[in-house]
Amino acid sequence: MAVYDFKVKNIKGKEEALSDYAGKLLLIVNTASKCGFTPQYDGLEKLYQEYKGRGLVILGFPSNQFLAQDPGSNDEISSFCRLNYGVTFPLFSKTDVRGETADPLFKFLSDAAPFQGFELDKEMGRKIQSVVKEHYPENLEGNGIKWNFTKFLVGRDGEVKARFEPTVTPEELKPIIEAAL
Repeated sequence: MAVYDFKVKNIKGKEEALSDYAGKLLLIVNTASKCGFTPQYDGLEKLYQEYKGRGLVILGFPSNQFLAQDPGSNDEISSFCRLNYGVTFPLFSKTDVRGETADPLFKFLSDAAPFQGFELDKEMGRKIQSVVKEHYPENLEGNGIKWNFTKFLVGRDGEVKARFEPTVTPEELKPIIEAAL
């Protein structure tokens, strides 16, 4: 099974086959509009603008599962991203990314790229681990997504290559993306 086997709903609610992105390098990110990591939208858009001509596509999946940090409608989320961060990369409908209600795509991604831990050498890594431990201690178990802005790099062949936790910034991904392109 590959990422291309999945269908998802775009931000307008229309079903899209991820096979439409075959041959592209994908960065799949679960996002939120009211999170401490929300400014990463800016870095993600910059990556997209810099590398889309070489085959990178960023796919944003808003989720409201972590402290209700994306409570708006799909239209509100789309407007927020466009107006505040100039987002032009594809956005998808608000999606559950973990637990029993998780979209099958995110179950697949989490299984294909297991959780390796937070970057505890970074202040934000320690902070996010503390927040998850306080509010969602069950999230620390298993490979499910732990928080907003978890990123999955998917190769041109549709295979999951790597997982990056929220503290890994888009800027830090530049050399990894360049090597994968």
